[in-house]
Amino acid sequence: MARPHIEPFCDRDVHFKNMLLPGFGRDMGFKMLSLDTDSGACSMTVQFGGGYKQAPGFSWSEMEMMVVEGELRVGDRSVRKGHYFFVPAGYAMPAISSEQGALVLMMYNTAEPSHVEATEHHPQCQLNLYHDVDSYMDIPWAVGNVTKPSVASGCLIKLLNYNPISHAMTFLYCMTPNFYQDNISYHDCAEESYHLWGTSWMMQFGDLPTGGYFWRPAYINHGAFASEFGCIALGRTDSKLFNHFHYNPWSTPVQNRERSGARLYQRDPLLYRWAVSKDHNHPHGPEDFETTMPRRGEGFDQAGARVSDGKQHSHWHGHHHHDHGHHHD
Repeated sequence: MARPHIEPFCDRDVHFKNMLLPGFGRDMGFKMLSLDTDSGACSMTVQFGGGYKQAPGFSWSEMEMMVVEGELRVGDRSVRKGHYFFVPAGYAMPAISSEQGALVLMMYNTAEPSHVEATEHHPQCQLNLYHDVDSYMDIPWAVGNVTKPSVASGCLIKLLNYNPISHAMTFLYCMTPNFYQDNISYHDCAEESYHLWGTSWMMQFGDLPTGGYFWRPAYINHGAFASEFGCIALGRTDSKLFNHFHYNPWSTPVQNRERSGARLYQRDPLLYRWAVSKDHNHPHGPEDFETTMPRRGEGFDQAGARVSDGKQHSHWHGHHHHDHGHHHD
């Protein structure tokens, strides 16, 4: 199943649990933010205790990581808050340690968390996809017009990762003090956000403070939204982010999906027929390149074979909890 709608949630309201999966170092705590119970893909806030050490190695899953607080030693480098990593499946990271401890946001996109000790990359790893950057210091803020139509002025972004196949994105965004947008919006993609600092307000869900999080499936209404004193957050989508703006807060996800489909039909009837067909993305034989070419962002199984969740939503470079009754662990 896909990840459930989780909104709003604040990780400050729950306790860290010990990471018990093999391969990870001792004194690693986690708070599960969202989890796909089929694939094991998940987003977590992770606390590395003072003196934490992790041997060099790789994950079977594509992974993204953002340092929220503290300092990490990654190989021969020290990285601090705001440093972002995109790590493809099978990429052997150097040893990781933290002398004083660090709070880190970790997202495993294609499988459950894993760590296999290794000093060499997996033979099928897509090495060219790896990148890391100090997102606070080395990337300028830009106007938030990567989404169409654009949001109101006062919302700025820093693009951290982009998949040209699926149009999935990872980005920082900020709302400047007294930011306000009065309409309702929904998207054709899932949307995820973690508040690194500050508070924003959403009409349907209330305040989201520092440590606030949501995983919002496609076609969920949200807005109006605002921020009195400003905020900075990490955002992600699993496909193209298009803003469907309207002023009806009572429309359902089914109605929103049908409205989106009607817009697609008006714009491109042939594409609409492809989108609603039941077998448009299934390989038909060995001559189909999708059966022989590796897909960007796939993970591996433990025998070394490529595996994918079939959604091709990898982030390729270039709720209440009591309402839903789900468990994150």
